[in-house]
Amino acid sequence: MKRILIANRGEIARRIMRTAHAMGIETVAVFSEADANALHVREARFSHPLGGNSSADSYLRIDKLLQAAAATGADAVHPGYGFLSENADFAQAVQDAGLAWIGPPPAAIRALGSKAQAKALARASQVPCLPGYDGAGQDDALLQAEAGRIGYPVMIKAVAGGGGRGMRLVTQAAGFAEALRGARSEALAGFGDARVLIERALLAPRHVEVQVFADRHGACIHLGERDCSVQRRHQKIIEESPSPAVDAAMRERMGQCAVALARSAGYVGAGTVEFLVEGREFFLMEMNTRLQVEHPVTEALTGQDLVEWQIRVARGEPLPWTQEQVVLQGHAIEVRLCAEDESFAPRTGTVVDLQLPPAAQFEVAALRIDSALERGSTVTPHYDSMLGKLIVHAADRASAIDAMRAALRQTRVLGVHTNRAFLAACLDHPVFRAGEALVPFLNGAADGLREGLQRQEQAALWPAAAAIALGAGTAAQALPCAFERPMRVGYRDQTLAAGLRVDREGAVHIRPDAPAPGAVTLLLVAGHSQPARAGVRTLRCQGDGGVLEVHAACVQAGHWHVQTSTGAELWLADLSLRPLRQGGAAAPDSELRAPFNGRVIRVNGEAGALLEAGTVAVVIESMKLEHSLSLPVSARLAEMLVEPGQQVGPGQLLARLAPDARSGPRA
Repeated sequence: MKRILIANRGEIARRIMRTAHAMGIETVAVFSEADANALHVREARFSHPLGGNSSADSYLRIDKLLQAAAATGADAVHPGYGFLSENADFAQAVQDAGLAWIGPPPAAIRALGSKAQAKALARASQVPCLPGYDGAGQDDALLQAEAGRIGYPVMIKAVAGGGGRGMRLVTQAAGFAEALRGARSEALAGFGDARVLIERALLAPRHVEVQVFADRHGACIHLGERDCSVQRRHQKIIEESPSPAVDAAMRERMGQCAVALARSAGYVGAGTVEFLVEGREFFLMEMNTRLQVEHPVTEALTGQDLVEWQIRVARGEPLPWTQEQVVLQGHAIEVRLCAEDESFAPRTGTVVDLQLPPAAQFEVAALRIDSALERGSTVTPHYDSMLGKLIVHAADRASAIDAMRAALRQTRVLGVHTNRAFLAACLDHPVFRAGEALVPFLNGAADGLREGLQRQEQAALWPAAAAIALGAGTAAQALPCAFERPMRVGYRDQTLAAGLRVDREGAVHIRPDAPAPGAVTLLLVAGHSQPARAGVRTLRCQGDGGVLEVHAACVQAGHWHVQTSTGAELWLADLSLRPLRQGGAAAPDSELRAPFNGRVIRVNGEAGALLEAGTVAVVIESMKLEHSLSLPVSARLAEMLVEPGQQVGPGQLLARLAPDARSGPRA
């Protein structure tokens, strides 16, 4: 094995390259048109274009990937995770082309990639499974009848997929038909297979998975568990090991079940067996026949390189460890940095400013960052929203949490909405701190976390406003002046006004108009405005809480993304030079607009149709997930302006609405 083609992109492509290069193996990057200038392309020894922008036109094209391997002289293929990593046809095609496949055998992928077949193998191997239906019949009436037999609540799951796609929780029969349609649609778009299964839903379980590894010589071991219970939209955002709920005896039982399932399928390579845990009981969810996003957590605890293990096993080498040699040390936590807003809606944009914390700053923990971000990186709607991962490893759980919070506070990604601040707030929540976060954790905690983040924003609002106002024009405008100048700032849905003055001692006096908080005085420290790069400013000031550093990046004319050294993050608009009132805007409830980039996959209703409050009017697919746009009030559809298959951008008008005449005239 001398040259590996990596059939993937972004941070996982870079991760695989790092190990391959250390082993003296050359790498080939493939790329779509959207990724032509991406970091993983520049770091590979060779690269080959796939064309297209969407996954379907590039990273999911088996023919193009095999052509790239032939054109670049690759003798092996590593699929990473996502895309074709669990596609048995791709694995078989790679082997048929005479290339080494760095993954499990195609037969094992087929057997375990189907949740229905995996459950059949599990039952034969005495692995606990939830009651459910995984038969071949897919008729709507049959599936609804099976759901009634199982008893609500039930979970609908895509047979062919994972990662939360094609999954719907149904708590009562009335919602089954709509949930089934959504699950099938998402499954078909994500995996090319609309089949689903149904199983009894556990409403408050943990999500715990076990890492397994097998070689071609009959050896199969497990490397402990990872707790992945903190999730939004059925997708993980925080993973840790060991699980706060798993002791040595339970770990051994879960590990034995995971190994038994892998053996039953003739497994080779890295795989993950996922369980739902309720108390001391656990039930099989699925087996992922690939390397997991969160594999660095296990690498931290074992000190081993799992990608190196994958390559060596694919060469035919035996596993480097026996089960008795597996020792897990300390505690590790991984967080997924995603391009999304506080409501978990995906966001796109360009990274204007980037700072990642250096590992040397953490004395009590090791810090690792897996990312493909750099200044100028463009986040598109074509791929998953994950931008990268931060991983910490410490002697104990409390130290790992503290180190991760510090690392997130020092991480700066300006120009794109991210969940950085939300992740830090999750880690500091008392339920998570106590090790008691279950899968529904964010269902109950998210609103409180958002409110806390908004209070943090408001405390930093005027220093942030000063940062954009003091550097908004020429240097002369920031000179001391006895006269106050007006300042207006757009924050969320508000326009806030204040007077700003800089005195001879370098103090900034901000006098907000009522009903905003009282006057604020900040002392500028060591050069208040430092435009080190075009569109990026740093302001250091002394306030009641000590020295505060404010970093501001201009996203577009007059619009700024700001982050402070306390971790607060704000999106502000400098409205000082704009007219006080802009007329002609339509009433917000007369329009339905796209909140982000994406592709319309379904519209509901024709012109003149009456849509009740809560009705889904348009469904948009973005970053591999479906998002339903519902009406907040009853309205009549005056005009639908988009159709299925159409690409839309943020703020694009999708539909015009008219008031529901039944409710009478509006004030």
